[in-house]
Parts: sequence; structure tokens; C-alpha cells
Amino acid sequence: MSNQLTVRPLDLKAATQTMSNRVYIFDTTLRDGEQSPGCSMTVPEKTRMAHKLVDLGVDILEAGFPIASDGDFEAVDAISREFPWVTVAALGRACTLDVERAAQSLKHARRPRIHTFIATSDIHLKHKLKKSRQQVLDEATAAVELAREHVDDVEFSAEDGARTDAGFLEEISKAVVAAGARTVNIPDTVGYSAPREYAEIIGRVVKALGDSAIVSVHCHDDLGLAVPNSLAAVEAGARQIECTINGIGERAGNCSLEEVVMVMKTRNDLYPYSTGINTEHLYSASELLSSMITFGPQPNKAIVGRNAFAHEAGIHQDGYLKEKSTYEIIDPKSVGVPEGKLVLGKHSGRHALHKRCEDLGFSLTKSALDSLYHRFTALADRKKGVMDEEIIALIGEREAKHAVGD
Repeated sequence: MSNQLTVRPLDLKAATQTMSNRVYIFDTTLRDGEQSPGCSMTVPEKTRMAHKLVDLGVDILEAGFPIASDGDFEAVDAISREFPWVTVAALGRACTLDVERAAQSLKHARRPRIHTFIATSDIHLKHKLKKSRQQVLDEATAAVELAREHVDDVEFSAEDGARTDAGFLEEISKAVVAAGARTVNIPDTVGYSAPREYAEIIGRVVKALGDSAIVSVHCHDDLGLAVPNSLAAVEAGARQIECTINGIGERAGNCSLEEVVMVMKTRNDLYPYSTGINTEHLYSASELLSSMITFGPQPNKAIVGRNAFAHEAGIHQDGYLKEKSTYEIIDPKSVGVPEGKLVLGKHSGRHALHKRCEDLGFSLTKSALDSLYHRFTALADRKKGVMDEEIIALIGEREAKHAVGD
């Protein structure tokens, strides 16, 4: 039951005053992440993943989009029952049917949040919704008011907020807060914004709302800027980041939870903010998610990729063996990775090969190591990497030759 101590309910006053540097992590792996190609999860899988997200210490767990399917409804309900001490969110469009469905799915939650949204950019208003700004504003406020009849904790998202007219974005943000929203989310829905620009957008909304609501951000990675945009937004006053494990999500994905959290932890001198994330669970969360969907992170993915703590270049390996901090800025154990690893290949040097031989139980003289190293590099030139058993075989070949010579 230790999670009851580490996961606390959101307190608006605390967030805006006594904990001004506290950033809340809103995990949408089970909603935005799950709705992307190849990422669908069953209710039992979502519940298993939710267990890991709770261990991880996320502040808000968005469990699904209840109107979308019976499975999503059941997932929100199941997770609400399983984790009564966690803030569980359900998404719904800014319309009566969606909000009511979200409320029903959360009826067993002790800390429910209804997350309602509507597009606000002129591009979406003209081509998708075919509605005026006034219509959108009226529907947004009506949805928030209806949601507040069911729950105290309501979040409003201005879809495509980063491409919304600045004046209208400020107007609708104020209106939904007056209607009862405690959190206002300004998404970069299509990943179009850049850090300096996005910071200006967020800063204006933060200034307009003052301490009346938490400003949240939800960044997509279409230009590879989801993490830097989220960090820029935090510097501008946002205090909630919406993100996913492994950065999964629509198209190029969402802001990667593990990356944005570890930037703030590793470079706290530049980003002096704190989260409630238990970072030692990051790697296992990534591995669990990968086992449930159709793909894992690319090998060179920051923090959780297979190569994130792997070293092959000889110069790097030599420095690493002398002092790990020469080439590792993060302690692997701090994110749940047992330790960094030396990958032996054609770029490896004698120091790394010698260390591997010692780990395998072989003590070699300098001449024996030189001889082994030449045969090792010849083999490595023909392969993508050299396995331990191949190194043992090379050592065996040398010993056999010496036995014949004797």
C-alpha cells in the first residue's frame, strides 16, 4: 500500500503556490498511446500496465476514451476500482453524450477526472467542425459545466491549441476556468510548434489564468520537438505534462515520459523542477509496454533503448572502465537498468577485451592479449558483434596452438 503515500491527490493551491516547481505527470499511454497503430491493448493488458504506471508514480492516469468502445469504458472502470487512491481520467469530446459516458465509467473512482476537449484552431473550425468560434466556446463551457455536475476535477483541452489564434485561446481558457475547469491543456496536437514559439503561447495562457488553474501541455513529436516543447512550456509556467511511455501515440508519437522526466532530474541545474516519478521503474515500464504492443523503442532510444547504456568504441570503453562518468551521464540503475554494458565489436579496444576475458575467468599476459586482440578484430570485421562464447573459442584456439608447439 506504499503507493498511497507516494501518489497524492492534486491540490491546485499547492501546485500554484507552495509547490511552484512541482510538475505533475499526466500519463496517457493507455489512451492517446493505445489508440495509435499497433498499440491496442485489452482490458487485462491495460490493467497490468496501469499497475506499473502506479508503481512509477504518475500523478494522473488517463485510462481511456469511454465513448470510443466498450473495452475503453471497461478499462476506465476496472482501473478506477483497482487503484482508488490514484487520480484516474477519462476523455470525452465536448458534448453531452461523451461527458455522460465518461462520468459513468468513473462512477467507482474516488479521484475521478473528466477530461473534455474541442478543437479551437481556425483550421479545425473551418474544415472539421464547420463551427464559429462562439459555437466552440459555448460548447466548451457547457461541457465543463456538465462535467462539474459529476466530478470536482475537470480538465479542458483546446485541441490544436498551438495553432489557435492567441486572443481566442486566452478567451476560451478563461471561459472554461470560469465554468469550473481546474486544468487547462494547450496541446501541440500536430507537433508543429517550436520551443520558443510554444513557450510564448503557454506563457500568455499562464499569465491570463494566474493561480486559477493549472496549465498543462500535450506535445506530439512530428518534428521531433515534443520533449523540448514540453520543457519550454514548463519554463513558461505550465505545471502538467501529458506524456507516454516510450513516447507512443498518434503518428510520430507523444512526449516521452522517460525522457522529459530524466532531463529534469539529470539537468536539475537548468530545469529546477520536481516530479513524483520513481525513475527506477522506467526501464521495466518500457519493457512491459513493449511486450504488450507490436513494437518496442528503437535501439538508440534515449533512457530505455537497448543501446542507451551500451559502449562499443574503444576510446569510450577505455574511459568507461577507468571512470563510468566519462561516458555515462545517468546511472543506469537510476532508471532500472542493471548496469551499462560493453559491446565487443570491431571498434573495441584492448582494455575492453581484457576486461571481458577477466569477467569470463581468463587471466592473459600482455603477449597473449595482443595475440587474441588481432584475431578478435579479424573476426569482428566480419560480424556485427562478437559473443562471449566466440571469445572463449578464440582463447581456446590459442591454447591449442601452443599445445601443438610444445
